[in-house]
Amino acid sequence: MERIFCSTNGYQLSFDQARGVAEIIAQEGNEYSLLVSWCDKEKGVHSPCCLKCEFDDVPGWEVYGVNHEGRLRISFDDDRFVFIYS
Repeated sequence: MERIFCSTNGYQLSFDQARGVAEIIAQEGNEYSLLVSWCDKEKGVHSPCCLKCEFDDVPGWEVYGVNHEGRLRISFDDDRFVFIYS
């Protein structure tokens, strides 16, 4: 899986802003990209949220994203927000 790390200085992105930027990045060269899973570390929420399956200390939402054709992991500000796209 390709990993992209985004860092902001002097401005704190909201979840919606980060998701919008992530979508633009994911669609570059792949107009059919799909958001498979995500995490908002600040609020302590993620999707899918019903998963209890961690694997080697990797959270369930991320395992789900990898196992459902996740090709791109986009992280903002040290995993404050993470988006996995197919």
